Amino acid sequence: MNKNVYNYYIIAREHRAKRVALCPSSVEYYQKATLTPEERVCRRFEEICRLEQPAIHPEEKIVLVRTIKDVEDCFTREEWAEIKKDHYVHELGYVSNLSLDYERVIKTGLLPLRENATEYQARVIDAIIGLCDRYQAAAKEMGRQDIADILSRVPRYSARNFREALQFFRILHYALWLEGNYHNTVGRFDMYMYPYFEADLKAGVIDEDSALDLIEDFFISFNKDSDIYPGVQQGDNGQSMVLGGSDLDGNYQFNTLSKLCLIASRNLKLIDPKINLRVNKNTPTEIYELATQLTKVGLGFPQYSNDDVVIPGLIKKGYEPCDAKEYVVAACWEFIIPKVGNDIANIGALNFPMIVNNAIKSRKYDSFDQLMAIVKEYIVKECDLITEQIKNVWFAPSPFLDLLRTAKKYNNFGIHGCGISCAADSLAAVKKYVFDEKTVTIDRLIDALDTNYDNDPQLLHMLRHEAPKMGGVDSDIAIDMSCQIMNTFADTLESRTNCLGGKWRAGSGTAMYYLWHARNLGATADGRRSDEALGTNFSPTLTAKVNGPVSVIEAFSSQDMQKVINGGPLTLEFASSIFNDDSSITKVAALIKYFVSRGGHQLQLNAVNADTLKDAQKTPEQYRQLVVRIWGWSAYFTELDKEYQNHVISRQEYTV
Repeated sequence: MNKNVYNYYIIAREHRAKRVALCPSSVEYYQKATLTPEERVCRRFEEICRLEQPAIHPEEKIVLVRTIKDVEDCFTREEWAEIKKDHYVHELGYVSNLSLDYERVIKTGLLPLRENATEYQARVIDAIIGLCDRYQAAAKEMGRQDIADILSRVPRYSARNFREALQFFRILHYALWLEGNYHNTVGRFDMYMYPYFEADLKAGVIDEDSALDLIEDFFISFNKDSDIYPGVQQGDNGQSMVLGGSDLDGNYQFNTLSKLCLIASRNLKLIDPKINLRVNKNTPTEIYELATQLTKVGLGFPQYSNDDVVIPGLIKKGYEPCDAKEYVVAACWEFIIPKVGNDIANIGALNFPMIVNNAIKSRKYDSFDQLMAIVKEYIVKECDLITEQIKNVWFAPSPFLDLLRTAKKYNNFGIHGCGISCAADSLAAVKKYVFDEKTVTIDRLIDALDTNYDNDPQLLHMLRHEAPKMGGVDSDIAIDMSCQIMNTFADTLESRTNCLGGKWRAGSGTAMYYLWHARNLGATADGRRSDEALGTNFSPTLTAKVNGPVSVIEAFSSQDMQKVINGGPLTLEFASSIFNDDSSITKVAALIKYFVSRGGHQLQLNAVNADTLKDAQKTPEQYRQLVVRIWGWSAYFTELDKEYQNHVISRQEYTV
């Protein structure tokens, strides 16, 4: 890597001192002038492009950095409230979590696209080209003819080589953020960029060393402005890159560019781009070993997605095989289709532990089968509630993003299934102690839940440490409960059609709901107390006494995950000390391979040290580059709110 560029942008962050705030005036003007939403978005884009000032580090190879911050919304709060009277507005109301057709635009150039563009698309093309022209002039002035030559070509016309293609992507990615879109993903980078890379390699324009240097510069560009794009927490920005993958015949695709991307990420130790690795039963062990080196340095990725499960699952959901094989992941883990997908993969979430709690406290049952029937009835009702309220979805216009679409072929909605292990363990405990062994009465259990176990420490201990747990003691009972819950969830959504004519997809992820859903949940029958969070995604509860990573993998690869194909990984936290052993890379790689061979659908690993994390809370200035995995993304630990920090500290630490 170029250490000067790295230090400037990543360590010293000197570029941030050049930022200025955009003068707040536009939104009131838009409102008074009764401008259309399209005109508002277009004018704001033009204004930002006009005010952005070229800033080029003397040694960087990939340019464009934000100098305008705190950009005002296109709509007032009152206008959003009015829109929401007749529409469902998802999150911020701007388009997010799509994987666009970068390949086509980089091959074509913006000027050819302008010929058939709408008025607003033509204007945004002109605006971004105008900004690039000013960058070209600045590059000439400072003697960077290499940059000036590249910008004389892109983004007007198609990229001719690898470096031009990388710069073109940077321009497109940068413009999407400017327009107000967010969680802008990268897609199958090693597939659509490989032709440029391969041609330059064969022509002797680059070798692997110089290509790696260029890729590292490109990766740094994702981190220049990422602090301006926070989601729920800093680091939640959706810059997700997919590497590897199968073709329809199951042949594994992994090339030299794929390898260099993994090496660049390992070398830089940055949270962006967030690497996702598609794998299958034919993935060579050495690829897992190379990927595990990223886990060793603490990045919390790559996240692994199993093509043997995901592709058939997507096909069963109605995706054409040619599209399913191209799947990528959204900001976190949700499976989406590049170029032609218009799915909203995170539109809602079910609180499984709340459903189980409500069923237990209903007292409308005399047997466990009756209780389970009530749980399933409540799952159906909760799905009814979510699907019925999501109608007439509205997004702010996105003329630039629409240029990068090929079609809106798929319009499916995804719903997370939160807290599966807590819900399954709770039901398993009730089955064992209340109905099978009859050692606990339902009155005693409900009283303990209502009082947060304060008056029954004996029951708390038993449910917390001796009861069935997924991945632990009597795991089969809890696994059966999880299968019934997930199957009911998936089956309930299967026949439904959303307001855009698409399908509903069940998933096993939690997103931030592992904290949000826990806040008003109360105590649960697995021995979890009311002030404790839920486990992240499709993973054991935080307090479960499990039998090690192999048992956890076996427990969480026993379900038919093709049915719940919205995504949501098993998350394993390894004690960072395991990597002191030279054989650890081989052992962890073998564990991942075992997960894939068993039909697990998605896996993410983290290497943590609880003592280090606690010290980072006390002296954050000493740990600014400490990276952790949160739910489907990685972040710098010291930039997180304390409740998220505490959750990472409280997770299981496995050894191999």
